[in-house]
Amino acid sequence: MNIQKLGLLLCLAATFGLCACGERESNTKLVLNEVLVTNESNFQDDYGCHSGWIEIFNKSYTSADLAGWLIKASCTPGDTATYFIPKGDIQTNIRPRQHALFWADGAPRRGTFHTNFTLQGEQSTWIGLFDSGNRLMDQMTLPGGVLKADQSYARVSDAATEWEVKGGSADSYVTPSTNNKTIDGNPKKDKFSQHDPAGIGMAISAMSVVFLGLLLLFACFYFIGRASIRTRSKNKVKLKEEHAAQAAAAAFVPDEVAAAIALALHEELGTGHDADPRILTIRHNPGSAWSGKEQNLRQVPQRK
Repeated sequence: MNIQKLGLLLCLAATFGLCACGERESNTKLVLNEVLVTNESNFQDDYGCHSGWIEIFNKSYTSADLAGWLIKASCTPGDTATYFIPKGDIQTNIRPRQHALFWADGAPRRGTFHTNFTLQGEQSTWIGLFDSGNRLMDQMTLPGGVLKADQSYARVSDAATEWEVKGGSADSYVTPSTNNKTIDGNPKKDKFSQHDPAGIGMAISAMSVVFLGLLLLFACFYFIGRASIRTRSKNKVKLKEEHAAQAAAAAFVPDEVAAAIALALHEELGTGHDADPRILTIRHNPGSAWSGKEQNLRQVPQRK
């Protein structure tokens, strides 16, 4: 009995653990991706103002809605600013692998994507992202005194675990509402162009692929056609054999039928019968019952 109870408890624990893992994985598809504090000449909002901003990235391949979520920021313990993302705005639904930019300008009346707090670059700032159930989904700590004007603190690439300062060089630039790491070139293409600058090898490879494909198509159609012809010939021979067998079976006459036919022909053509003169003779027999008066339909009365 104790073993059964223990097994039941373990099963329940495993079930709750799997449910918790699945829920956590589904809710953490929205992450904090990039933060800019001091905006002097960077991206402008809809009002033409330069303000700090917080970028949120949807790392999943399904849409995710931020309506009812919370963005919290704190520079000192116990002093936390909370912004409630309003419901009813269709733009809070982030498409797969896309970004949402929230302006930290302290003017929430300007729209859904304007928070009620601002960011301070002199002190370390904690920023947290909470879902509608006030559960922490993602968080990051913005280092104080590190970022200069028009520099951001961002993940190395979208949803990566490592963070870096962007905007300090031409290779690492600020990327609001776009991928944190962009690829300017194709390494494979560059390597191929180094080995074949004139493109002769590419042309030969392309033509070889085309001719090889045509050759394979010809071989497929040729062998399939030959196989179909052989199959049709075999079916025709088999059909002829079946017809011949049916004709032979139809021409076969049993011995009894052959004997009856032979006997009938023998009687028809033989001389065993008497000669029939084909003369019909009718003889009158007065004493016959056919001519008796009692057989007449009309009775003639007798005279007395």
